Amino acid sequence: MSPSNELDQALRDWVAVFIRRSMHEFMDSMKDTGLSMPQLTTLIRLHYHGPCPISGIGDDLGVTTAAASQMVDRLVHLGLLERTEAPDDRRVRNVHLTNAAVDLVRCAVEARVGWMRDLSTEMTPKQQAYVVQSIRYLTQAALALENRQPVNA
Repeated sequence: MSPSNELDQALRDWVAVFIRRSMHEFMDSMKDTGLSMPQLTTLIRLHYHGPCPISGIGDDLGVTTAAASQMVDRLVHLGLLERTEAPDDRRVRNVHLTNAAVDLVRCAVEARVGWMRDLSTEMTPKQQAYVVQSIRYLTQAALALENRQPVNA
């Protein structure tokens, strides 16, 4: 197998394990909330990127603004989102997380990444250092590739 094919297979193997484990932990921590995947995705999006108009949520989810608005209404009713006027345009209503949503998302994120901390117990310090350097190379290459291509392409 060529080095390029070997790298491709190693990345596929890692991504499969990473997604399976992180999503399992995330979904397990959220199973009692009764929230749908689009609702959870919206909370995560707002957690990482901050307030946005409802149209931005619709764009992220690939749904109409009307559909996003209905979902936001449910999350507002549950006390997880609030609407506020955009500071630069009073006609625009931004959506942001409530404190309850911030706590919920923090728990979900912690559950999702918590298992990665346990990986260190499966590796020697030398292996850990090698993985750290390899991930840094991988991140640099991914960012270089990302900077050459439009993200929405």
